[in-house]
Amino acid sequence: MAKQYWLVKSEPFKYSWAQFVKEGQTFWDGVRNYQARNNLRAMAVGDHVLFYHSNEGLCVVGIAEVVTAAYQDPTTEDPNWSVVDLKPIKELKNPVTLKEMKEEPELENLSLIRQGRLSVCAVTAQEFKLIVKMGS
Repeated sequence: MAKQYWLVKSEPFKYSWAQFVKEGQTFWDGVRNYQARNNLRAMAVGDHVLFYHSNEGLCVVGIAEVVTAAYQDPTTEDPNWSVVDLKPIKELKNPVTLKEMKEEPELENLSLIRQGRLSVCAVTAQEFKLIVKMGS
């Protein structure tokens, strides 16, 4: 199966890239939207994930990797919710802002732009590569 690409959002005051790097790995919890949950469940070990600071910053700041596929969210007994384990791979040299992404014609269909409230979204390989290049 081909590698897939994703974007996850986190408010930096709740869970920042710096905290993620310090911990070295985390489970991605708190998702309470069915579409976002389905995206978590579609993630596979080895998939790459853009880490986006929402609310403050509004930018992609790093790249993570899925290290454990979806399992029951340990923060709730409700079986409807899942998490995946992520580890940081690389910080982007230059964070890529939402404004920059909106100005890039090749990113006009990016889920982050089209479904701004979705906390876990799929990204195409081309979108992923372009955003990483923009952040180099």
